[in-house]
Amino acid sequence: MIPLSERTIFNLEKRGEFPRRIALTSRNVAWDLAEVDQWIEARRSNNIPATRPGLTS
Repeated sequence: MIPLSERTIFNLEKRGEFPRRIALTSRNVAWDLAEVDQWIEARRSNNIPATRPGLTS
């Protein structure tokens, strides 16, 4: 659903920029769909273009 690497999502979570994961078992996690949908909507409504790491304008 979110085309980002696990590391990117982890880093976003750590900075408070992505919904927190829910531990289902010791090896499996999930995210609340409503929270992820809200995150997507917030990014869509900001109209701020995404930046790529390592590239400068």
